[in-house]
Amino acid sequence: FLTSDQAGGGLIVERLRQIGYTEVAKGDPRVRELLWEVKRRENEGYAYEVADASFEILARRVMGDWREPFQTLSFRTVVRRDEDGRLFSEAIVEVEVDGEQEHTVAKGNGPVHALDNALRKALYRFYPELKNVHLEDYKVRVLSGSAGTAAKVRVLIESSDGRDAWSTVGASENIIEASWEALVDSLSYKLIRRKG
Repeated sequence: FLTSDQAGGGLIVERLRQIGYTEVAKGDPRVRELLWEVKRRENEGYAYEVADASFEILARRVMGDWREPFQTLSFRTVVRRDEDGRLFSEAIVEVEVDGEQEHTVAKGNGPVHALDNALRKALYRFYPELKNVHLEDYKVRVLSGSAGTAAKVRVLIESSDGRDAWSTVGASENIIEASWEALVDSLSYKLIRRKG
């Protein structure tokens, strides 16, 4: 995504202008801070060149123009096999929106699907417009193959509300955590874009 500080600063300014920060200049200390943060996170496995929504969320945080639409209090997934050999995935999610907590449980075809279902279920009461958001694509890339099953992974999620489409990213040694990051960014992005 970014090559040098000089070129990177120009790219950051261009991307910031695309998301509405038209007055930002290359010398703005927030541009340097965002460049540093993007580089740091890309070294950890994030890929902002293909995750426009995650970049915008990160940029708004650094620019001081971000209000979390919800807070994650906890999440947990359980995968079990019954005596007939069938697999079941279940997720438990607890979030807080404007001081109000919501605790939900949902099932899914796998742990990520269950997490997605539980997170949406927790948020629908506060944000019914999320019912229009659909996960269009889910990709996992192993970043350090030599580590085997302990490898760091990058998760890319493409989402759509039927009108607009956006991409988010998560990265971790834990595929569930990387998926959670990308899911949270996806729904958060929809909620901030509804105002714009």
